[in-house]
Amino acid sequence: MPIKPLKATAMKKAPEDKRDVKLVLEEFGKGILKDIEKRDNPKFITSVRSRSNIKFDEKEGILHLGASKEERNFINTGQAKKFMQTVAIASKSHSFLKENLHTSIRGLFYQLKFSLGEDVDENLFNEQSESNPLIEDLEAALGVKREDLNLSADRKGFLAGNVRIMDKFGDEKLEIDASKQGRSGWAIPSDVDNDIEFVDIKAKYVIVVEKDAVWQRLNEDGFWRKENAILITPKGQASRGTRRLIRKLADNGLPVYVFNDGDAWGWYIYWTIKTGSMNLAYIGKEIATPEAKFLGVTMSDLEKYEFLKKMTMKATEVDLKRAQEMLSYPWIGKHKEWSEELKKVLKSKMKLEQDSLQGPRLTFIGDYIREKIKNKDWLP
Repeated sequence: MPIKPLKATAMKKAPEDKRDVKLVLEEFGKGILKDIEKRDNPKFITSVRSRSNIKFDEKEGILHLGASKEERNFINTGQAKKFMQTVAIASKSHSFLKENLHTSIRGLFYQLKFSLGEDVDENLFNEQSESNPLIEDLEAALGVKREDLNLSADRKGFLAGNVRIMDKFGDEKLEIDASKQGRSGWAIPSDVDNDIEFVDIKAKYVIVVEKDAVWQRLNEDGFWRKENAILITPKGQASRGTRRLIRKLADNGLPVYVFNDGDAWGWYIYWTIKTGSMNLAYIGKEIATPEAKFLGVTMSDLEKYEFLKKMTMKATEVDLKRAQEMLSYPWIGKHKEWSEELKKVLKSKMKLEQDSLQGPRLTFIGDYIREKIKNKDWLP
C-alpha cells in the first residue's frame, strides 16, 4: 500500500531554551562555588562514558549510557587540569549564551587557549583534541547538547526534497524551500534544533544516501521529485546535525531508508544512524532512528541482479573484522537477516559498492531503490 504524502507539524523545539541552559550553567557554577566556600574539594558528577557503561535498550532500540557515575574534582593531581578546563568551557559557553553569539568547537578552543594569562608559561589548552572530549563530558554532566551551548561543528550533509524550513539567523527569518536548491541542495547545519523548524513537509519517505556522488546522480535524475521523497547525503559518516535531522523527519511520520555500500564503512554509518554510536550514547535518544531500514547494497543482491557478480570487490581485513564484530553485537546479531548477510561476506570475502549499480546504465540506481522499497526488500 503506497504511503500518503504527509503535511508535517512544526519541528519540536529543543528540550531546553536558551534561558534554561544559562540557568543550568549557573547552577553548575554555584555548586562549585558552594564547595569552595565550605572549604570542600570542588567537584561535579558526570556519567561514565566508557564502553562498560554503554547499554542497548531493547525496547527503544538505541544505545544509551548506563547508571554508572563518576566524580570529577579539583584536588586530585590526575584530574585538576581537566577539572579546570571543563569549568572554563562552561564559563565561556555561558558568555556565548548571554551575548547570543555562536562559534565552532574550534573557535572555543582558540577562545580558551591562552586564557591562563601572559605571565603564566602554560596554555589552558594546547590542542583541540583536549577540549573536544571535555565538551562532551559537560554535555553528559549537565544533560544539554553542545548546540544548546551555542557551539557548532562543520556543516556536513545535504538535502533535497519537498520540504520547507524556517531558519532564524540573527534578526532575520528566512524560509528555505529545499525543492528549489538546484544541484547543490540545502546544506544541513550543525544545529537543527535552535531557531530552525519545519514549515511544511510533503513527502512519502526519506532516503539517506551514503555517497555524495551517488546523491548527485539521483538529484540530477530528479529522483526525489518523481518519487516524492526527501533525499539526504551525509557525505560518509553522518554528523550529529544530519542524524538529528533524520530523527526529526522520522518524528514527523516519514519512513527512513538508508542506501549505503555493502562494506564495513557502510554498515557502520547505517548503525550509527539507527541505534546511535557508543561515543555519543549520552544523547542516543535524540540522534538515533531505530525505525530506519537498510536498503543495500547487500551480498543478497548478487542473487537478484546478475550483472553485480562482475562488480564485486575483494573485502579488506577491516571489512571482515567488522563483519565478525557485528555478529557479536546483540542488537545486530539478533536479526536473522543481518546474521545471514554478514556470514555471506565472511564466506565469500567479497563486498559491493553502491556505485556498482551504475553498471547497466546510470539511471539504474533509481530503479533499484524503487524496487527495493516496493518489495520491502531491506534489512532491519
